[in-house]
Amino acid sequence: MTTELTDVETVHDERSWLFTARDPYGEPEEVILVPCEDGVEAWVNRCTHEAQKLDRGMGAAMRDGQIICPKHGSMFDGCSGYCDNGEAAETTLVGVDVTVEDGTVYLDDATYEFSHEGGADDDGDDDDDDMPSSTSHIGL
Repeated sequence: MTTELTDVETVHDERSWLFTARDPYGEPEEVILVPCEDGVEAWVNRCTHEAQKLDRGMGAAMRDGQIICPKHGSMFDGCSGYCDNGEAAETTLVGVDVTVEDGTVYLDDATYEFSHEGGADDDGDDDDDDMPSSTSHIGL
């Protein structure tokens, strides 16, 4: 089953697009879409060197088609996922299958089920944005 995610134009305009999917065990897995000449590619939002998020919720840092790890500066080719420098040298990001049809990007990976746009900490429910993050209202 495929799930509509966004459109190619949005990914190219924003330089990356973050969403959360559920793995086969029901655990959240963040995925980033990045622009490529022929459309988009999708990668698990995690550096191969350490469990460091490539997109911390503000978009992935990108330069000349490469995704930059914010912790150590390793650069991954956005279209192949391969890194040839820094702490993550000689590794490749974990790919997630997507397809593009008529400019629309679809999650097409049987391993993952779409959960919501944004990071794993963003449950997609904006109704409680003005509420305290704790049940306690006592200030010290």
